[in-house]
Amino acid sequence: MLKMYRTLMAAGEPVLTRILERRRLKGKEDTMRIGERKGQPGRQRPEGQLVWIHAASVGEAQSALIVIDALLSKNESMHALVTTGTVTSAKMMAKNLPERAFHQFYPLDHPDWVDSFLSHWHPDLVLWMESELWPNMLAEIKDRNILAVLVNARLSNKSYRLWKLSGGNARKILETFSLVLAQTEKDARLYQSLKASHVITTDNLKYSAKPLPFDEESLSNLSAMCGRRPLWLYASTHDGEEAMACRIHQVLQNTIPDLLTIIVPRHPERRKDIVATCAEHNLRTCLRGDSHALPGNEDEIYIADTLGELGLFYRLSPIACIGRCFSNDGGGGHNPIEAMQLNCAVLFGPHVQNLQEIYGEIDLEQSALRVGNETEFIETLRYLLENPKALHEIQNRALSFAQDKSNVLDRIMQALKPVFEQSGITKEAA
Repeated sequence: MLKMYRTLMAAGEPVLTRILERRRLKGKEDTMRIGERKGQPGRQRPEGQLVWIHAASVGEAQSALIVIDALLSKNESMHALVTTGTVTSAKMMAKNLPERAFHQFYPLDHPDWVDSFLSHWHPDLVLWMESELWPNMLAEIKDRNILAVLVNARLSNKSYRLWKLSGGNARKILETFSLVLAQTEKDARLYQSLKASHVITTDNLKYSAKPLPFDEESLSNLSAMCGRRPLWLYASTHDGEEAMACRIHQVLQNTIPDLLTIIVPRHPERRKDIVATCAEHNLRTCLRGDSHALPGNEDEIYIADTLGELGLFYRLSPIACIGRCFSNDGGGGHNPIEAMQLNCAVLFGPHVQNLQEIYGEIDLEQSALRVGNETEFIETLRYLLENPKALHEIQNRALSFAQDKSNVLDRIMQALKPVFEQSGITKEAA
């Protein structure tokens, strides 16, 4: 099967090129850097030791930043190459990467493009974040005897079943990694069942994320404009959730007339659709993307159609519902820890299967509130908005949970210590 995959990908260059062009026209690829998706470097390789960290998209990239900071702070001669596959994650990296770290787009899995990428960068060590496994790239890493570690590894039941059906192909791919650092004991068991070698459970790296950044002047301006208005935040929303936010607002404003609902869409390019949805519900909106406009007293929905400002809104709002738990695409959930770190009382819906372990622990500790349907959502939100003491208690539980989980990075760095030494990354980095 792997040989067939390699043959098809090698013959598929015209198709892959057309796919990239269609994505470029839709704004999903960077026109000026499209060559990087074909393995063409966007800059020279820096001299000295180079660690390559691959993170598929925004969530993985956020986790990667934690490791990058830890590595570079302990080794002054090392550089970090970071790859992602989305425009949004590239923009986030441009804002947040430290000195001696730089971003490139990950190449599609064509054998020639993979070869070009690795021949130029010659990484001393590869840290592969989470679970997006590309066979041609991983086979080439193995053939070149480059040490590689799968960090923050997770595996859904669906993916596990598919890998099991592939026979020995999963084992062959996982042989690339000399070490697998799993998020949970369940993930560790699944990887061991697929014959991965040397699997260690370290917990989810997202627990160790630094609090999201924010702009102090923006927070001051927003706080002054909102005054004492009751407000809540729906963060990282997907299709269907903005309409729900509008319906919830309409119900709650009957008893909380000056309520402000803040929507931060996962994909800001959907702003026109979101504005249209609010208009259908006869709600007055303000778009932040319009020169960082601030909501007026008459505005009911504030749409934060900007990138990289979740930290600002988690600090502004005492209550946050985490998106993609009620979405039309079947959900899956997004990371709640970022909100909990910033003292938000967190609400989440039933469809959090992609992060079930995190939400399972949160449920066990009663550190956030699960709402099963729209009616429960409305009543829970009303209760928190009208009962400051109960709200404060949930905020404290959330913050305590996030703080208790903050030592994951130490466990990961300790597990990586022998790999650093074996790869030639100096002991100083460990």
